[in-house]
Amino acid sequence: MTLPHLLLVMLGGGLGAGARYLVSAATLRVFGPGFPVGTLAVNVIGSLLMGILIGWLVRHDASHASTLRSFLATGVLGGFTTFSAFSLDTAVLWERGEITLAMIYIAVSVLLSITAVFAGLALMRSLSA
Repeated sequence: MTLPHLLLVMLGGGLGAGARYLVSAATLRVFGPGFPVGTLAVNVIGSLLMGILIGWLVRHDASHASTLRSFLATGVLGGFTTFSAFSLDTAVLWERGEITLAMIYIAVSVLLSITAVFAGLALMRSLSA
């Protein structure tokens, strides 16, 4: 690890966290606090973007791939997605006695996020055809 890459990760992480805050605040206003739509949204969107980014980097074999990956994948998308928040949201639902809703949230979050990564990769692969 080099200092420039560390600084890129830190800068990207701040940008990603800011974007996560904006998405979470907007979804809270629209959907209310009953279900953690914001966390679900950033995890699915972040997973899709991760698939697109990594697919693009592999497709282009960019000489600056390490720099882009540090800034965008580890930094921006690492700051944007929220697995720790996902875990806390699940615990809150569970502790409120909403066990079924917690289980639905876990299943939907994991399935949609993994599907989104595959969708991003497939999208980038289709562009190279």
